[in-house]
Amino acid sequence: MSKRMTDLLAACLLSADGRSPVSRVWHAGLGVLAALCLCGQAFAHHSFAMFDQSKQVTLKGTIKEFQWTNPHAFIHIDVPNSGGGMDTWQVELNSPNNLKRQGWHSTSLKPGDAVTLILNPLKDGTKGGLFVAVTLPDGSVLGDPTRARGGPINVPVAQ
Repeated sequence: MSKRMTDLLAACLLSADGRSPVSRVWHAGLGVLAALCLCGQAFAHHSFAMFDQSKQVTLKGTIKEFQWTNPHAFIHIDVPNSGGGMDTWQVELNSPNNLKRQGWHSTSLKPGDAVTLILNPLKDGTKGGLFVAVTLPDGSVLGDPTRARGGPINVPVAQ
């Protein structure tokens, strides 16, 4: 092969910094993989695996706090326990954006409201869960319309 042909081939296969296209693709692939690994944590909060959606727990208690915050709203409810004290349960809801479209308002629940709340409990036994429905002091019910089908949410169904 002539010197001119060798130089032309080298120019086609190597970049200005002397790296081959395979090397550039390899490093780009590693960069994409690293970015995907880091992004995984950002999407992790969308999992519903921590909730036991095969069970429902009904709580009768008093609203301690209603957090109208992104990415999910939260209800803190004080529930009397068997020892005569109070347990505070933390209940995760949908995002305020979705709740608003479903008829909720940032004032739908107020501290001191006596309510009956239904949730799917946390699998680890911690006092908390995933919101299903709440009966307000006036008897009206606010539910999660994504539950209209009656089954769990975000759980693959075998077909």
